[in-house]
Amino acid sequence: MGQIGFYINQSICQGCKACNVACKDKNNTEVGINFRRVYTKEEGSYIQQPNGGILHNVKSYYFSIACNHCKQPACLKSCPTGAIVKREEDGVVTIDQEICAGAQLCVSACPYGGPQYNKETFKSNKCNFCIDLQEKGEDPVCVATCPLGAIEYGPIEELRKKYGNIRQIKGMPSPSITNPNIVITPHRDAKLG
Repeated sequence: MGQIGFYINQSICQGCKACNVACKDKNNTEVGINFRRVYTKEEGSYIQQPNGGILHNVKSYYFSIACNHCKQPACLKSCPTGAIVKREEDGVVTIDQEICAGAQLCVSACPYGGPQYNKETFKSNKCNFCIDLQEKGEDPVCVATCPLGAIEYGPIEELRKKYGNIRQIKGMPSPSITNPNIVITPHRDAKLG
């Protein structure tokens, strides 16, 4: 199959957070731990018109993101115990809970907020692309749950051929840091300069 990745159609995401809730439910994560997050971006202001009217110049949109299973994962390089591995068959980055020492270096190294630290278990964990579901022929839970079909997954090269090469929108770190395996159709207000 080769490297797999996510496609996010931000232009149709309505911010319902179904992907976030389904991921939390499947992974039984504690409060505050979100392997998939949905961010709201709001900007703009209201402009007073000379005639006394108010013109709004407000923009808002949503963005769903999880681990990007990067080509050069910063979390993997930072792990002192070797608990983080990038699988050869599909490029999925995982954290072995038996080996993780909870140093949290992966948490601070990831520019996308992928690894999350669990204060109850004293270990870090993250999206593992629902490899257990994929092995049964099912889609990752975030993909299966999105009511608008704004999240897809598959071989990253196929996603890039189908949807383009945008990997960064306003507010995201440079893709040159880790080479994330993500493709984005940005919201009209989320495009870079």
